[in-house]
Amino acid sequence: MENDYRAALDYLYSLTNYEVKLATQYAGQLFDLSRMSRLLDAMEHPERRFHSVHVAGTKGKGSTAAMIASVLQHAGQRTGLFSSPHLHTFRERIQVDGQPITEREFVAHLRKLRPLFDTLDGLTTFEATQAIAFDYFIAQGADWAVVETGLGGRLDTTNLIRPEVAVITPVSYDHMLVLGDTLTAIAEEKAGIIKPRTPVVSAPQPEEALNVISHVAEHLQAPLAVVGREWGYHLERADWDGQHFTAYGPGVTLSGLFIPLLGEHQLVNATAALATLQVLRQGPLPGGAAGGALPIREEAIREGLRSVRWPARLEILSREPLLVVDGAHNGESMQRLVEALTAYFPRRRRVALFAALADKDVPRMFQALLPNVDTVIFSRTAHPRAADPAALARQAGPAAVSAIVEPDFDHALDVALGLAGRDGVVVATGSLSTAAAGREAWARRMQLEPLPSDPI
Repeated sequence: MENDYRAALDYLYSLTNYEVKLATQYAGQLFDLSRMSRLLDAMEHPERRFHSVHVAGTKGKGSTAAMIASVLQHAGQRTGLFSSPHLHTFRERIQVDGQPITEREFVAHLRKLRPLFDTLDGLTTFEATQAIAFDYFIAQGADWAVVETGLGGRLDTTNLIRPEVAVITPVSYDHMLVLGDTLTAIAEEKAGIIKPRTPVVSAPQPEEALNVISHVAEHLQAPLAVVGREWGYHLERADWDGQHFTAYGPGVTLSGLFIPLLGEHQLVNATAALATLQVLRQGPLPGGAAGGALPIREEAIREGLRSVRWPARLEILSREPLLVVDGAHNGESMQRLVEALTAYFPRRRRVALFAALADKDVPRMFQALLPNVDTVIFSRTAHPRAADPAALARQAGPAAVSAIVEPDFDHALDVALGLAGRDGVVVATGSLSTAAAGREAWARRMQLEPLPSDPI
């Protein structure tokens, strides 16, 4: 079966893959919904056989989607989750009730769909994976699917679903070569998931982005709820295990909630998830789910949030020594990370193990990170778009921070832990692949059970 799974991955990766070689224009000739539309039509529209929530944004998509999916699951709804990228195995992108698709099921669904795939010139890895996910959701009897966009929103192939709610998480600068170099342009792409008369939930946004989202929602007569306006939250207490908080919105207050995720940004994500779930609880839904409102009891909300798992987001791998991994990959998310380090680990020596992808806005990340660490070690991961660590060091320039270049990631982690000592903190960051590499290197170092992986 391993050989079959390897062959399946090889086939997927042989397709047009913008994660490996990113397109430089977000244009119709590159991102074309018509091909995916033809594929879904040939599959007899699996996306119309489950209810869905659509999630777009720059930061927090995965965490928000995972929280929504976890609550739906605890409410007794069989729930699919489609997300990207993955940490350790491609199978993480396709989950039902929190469990990734198995290798056997992955191979079976690819074999079933490949005759259709082979009729479509220019099919992308993302499109094929989306089709496998939707086919798997149907086979697994999913009632709901929480679907995260891959890139942007307006021309993202997930935008062919008919969601009950559209969710837009914080919008900031990312993929600027593709989506545009202004917040207005980026927000226009994200707001492309808004459908006529379909409720929208937005996280707090910069004014420039919120103006776009509000305008599109008003034009499409889509009711809009915004965290920080209609919805809010209050932190009760936090420690290294998670955060206790209260969330409130129109006609509802939920106190004593808990999420095992750190950082104030996760409270924003949780509140956006709760606002989304409240839309489903109130009904009537555009798609007519359950004949109207969806029965989600308060206990399902509490337990769904409490049990959510979304690793590599301000994740503490070890307390002695103190090792944290975080997938921050742009300036805003890096700033949130720095704020969280200050809140949770004050007055500790900070050593950053930094690796990034070559097409990311590294200067903005450096602007947030470098003034707030004592030492930075530049390394690289196995990702095809990984930036050269020596080039990263040159970009950093004469920053007021000690800098080391160590291309071998496992050795870089050893160096970082040695420099941090017993009283310091090591944070591996710069991309999701960096956080994944940190988790894998730590598991090897401590001879822990190997993390799930794909055959090489």
